[in-house]
Amino acid sequence: MLLSLISCMKDDQYSSINFSDTVTVPKAVQNKNKEILRVAVAAMISPKETFAYYRKLLSYIGTKLDRDTILVQRKTYKEINELFPKNEIDLAFICSGPYALERKKYTFQALATPVVRGSQYYQSYLIVNKNSKFQTLSDLRQHSFAYSDPNSNTGSLVPKYWLHQMGESSKSFFRSTNYTYSHDNSILSVAKSLVDGAAVDGHKWEYFQSKKNVYTSQTRVIKKSEDFGSPPLVAALSLSDDLKKKIQDIILLMHEDPKGREILNNLLIDRFLKPKEEWYQPIWKMQQVMKGA
Repeated sequence: MLLSLISCMKDDQYSSINFSDTVTVPKAVQNKNKEILRVAVAAMISPKETFAYYRKLLSYIGTKLDRDTILVQRKTYKEINELFPKNEIDLAFICSGPYALERKKYTFQALATPVVRGSQYYQSYLIVNKNSKFQTLSDLRQHSFAYSDPNSNTGSLVPKYWLHQMGESSKSFFRSTNYTYSHDNSILSVAKSLVDGAAVDGHKWEYFQSKKNVYTSQTRVIKKSEDFGSPPLVAALSLSDDLKKKIQDIILLMHEDPKGREILNNLLIDRFLKPKEEWYQPIWKMQQVMKGA
């Protein structure tokens, strides 16, 4: 029901990506003269401007490699992750959760982590409507709540971990819950009072806030999580080591190139760094605590 309400809204800043219009993932390279790089961005509903900037980022990588790039879109994080073992995708910007917890299953490795506002970390933000009475997570007991994607770290695992620490579960604590399938939708849902609270990617909330977004301005952050490594760029293990190294070098150095710098600025990314496993360990530890209950 919640998704139906959101899909009926019309807003210039939020644009649903039509999956029927996206390019079908090719089973094999179709252009004999130029190889293809298949790339996904694990986001379903984004500001129009951001989606355009990601296209420019992929085009930038393709130009440096002298390859055509195909942007692949799927509705959920899981659908994108499952393209890797099928050899239907080469690169993806994915959520930190699947990377930390399931990279062996999905056969990918991290090439780069974005640095945003001077940090390679991000947080989960617990948000409520700015005019509401809620001040803490406990205040949301028996109220409605929105998760983003079932495989999201900040939008699903973290708030469920918070509940676990309280000896609660979604079913016992909230009156009702929904999955919005994007942090954008979760922010919109809270701003429009469709739900009482939500957990969202702090990077996404801060991006909108920096743009003086009408919807983040209608929300308040009442809790922040610990730091986690930001969502990385991952590559299929099936790619050659040489190609993976070339892609990594392009990404790690693009902040030194004027064209690359412009693209990163529009995404509010300072630069990319080589990922370190310890940045993502807190995610794994959360899951282990919940499994051990």
